[in-house]
Amino acid sequence: MFLRFTLGGGFALLLASASSVIAASDQPLQVIVSTQQQSIVVYDGNTVIATSKASTGKAGHSTPTGIFSIIEKRRHHKSNIYSNAPMPFMQRLTWSGIALHGSDHVPKYPASHGCVRLPSKFAAKLFKMTRHGMHVLISDRQVVPAEISSVKLFQPNQTLEEKPAPLSDVPLRPALSQKENNPLEVAMIKTASVPVASSQSQTPIRLLITRRSTRDTVRELQVVLSSLGFDAGVPDGWAGPATSDAVRAFQSTEGLPPDGNITPELIDKVFEKAGREKPSNGILLVRQRFQPLFSADVDIEQPEAALGTHFLQFQDHDPASGTGKWFGVSLENHLSVSMKKGLGISVDADASASDALQATLERISVPADVRARIAGLLVNGSSLSISDTESGQETGEGTDFITITRTAPR
Repeated sequence: MFLRFTLGGGFALLLASASSVIAASDQPLQVIVSTQQQSIVVYDGNTVIATSKASTGKAGHSTPTGIFSIIEKRRHHKSNIYSNAPMPFMQRLTWSGIALHGSDHVPKYPASHGCVRLPSKFAAKLFKMTRHGMHVLISDRQVVPAEISSVKLFQPNQTLEEKPAPLSDVPLRPALSQKENNPLEVAMIKTASVPVASSQSQTPIRLLITRRSTRDTVRELQVVLSSLGFDAGVPDGWAGPATSDAVRAFQSTEGLPPDGNITPELIDKVFEKAGREKPSNGILLVRQRFQPLFSADVDIEQPEAALGTHFLQFQDHDPASGTGKWFGVSLENHLSVSMKKGLGISVDADASASDALQATLERISVPADVRARIAGLLVNGSSLSISDTESGQETGEGTDFITITRTAPR
């Protein structure tokens, strides 16, 4: 049942007790905003520790929904768009201008220009409770984190299913935002012992599992074509003239119509010719300290069914057992017809289904070596986002993965 607190003496007492709990346990928190309820709730796992009314974007200036994190904090800030309007206790969610901030005008209806307005006193309290990187979810409906147990989820005590050969290389790729000529980063695993996080890896990691993008597939196709002697140009993921010429040359050599079109059949043929497996249909991206770390292939079963959009956060790590708890939510995300066609999706996701998140986790397979590497980086506050689409333009330098969701057509 959703708990609601009033902004009276009881709420002040709640905030005071919440502050003491945070100071004592330093648990990672997450903030959830509901645009329908015009509310904001702070959770420790699935426990409510603070709540308040909020005011999101009005018509024509709607607040985006999705998965965000706090990327900047300023006690004293003024809008550089709206006549230097004061935005005290500003906590930025996107570099394009969406933030949480205090205001003396917080009606119980959408009234802002896109930001999430909070009562001044609550904004000040929340500012003390949060830190850079803390997640903020914005959803139409109110969602509540629930503890999720699954063998598919990562744990610090994760071991390899099979002992690898000494110094075996994990098939990882540099993150998409890295320069193409950067050397590949690989994990060097000597034993199958329980990984131990170093002092430099205590910053929580951010994981995103999504479908392989067309650009990522084209990039790998360019690399393989060039290895076969058909110069596809710089492997940048864009099918430019050099790539089209390489495809036509390959088609002519193989006795195929030289139309230059990149189709699934063409990709299969190129990889078969090179003696390589075709690219997986999923990708796992990892960030840390607001920067790309590495990426790896994953397999998604039943690719015709949408994954949906889900968020999970790891906490309550018990060093004795080497395990912790994951708390997750499912967000509504209505993909357009053209987007579903491009992704090959014919079955929609149902975020309201009780087993939506569990069912999605069961369809995702991550290689054992990759799981072991993630285990060595996993600390309290680490998170996992799952989405059919990539994080989009809001994700960039100085951000975690930002996933924008799409509301249902009205």
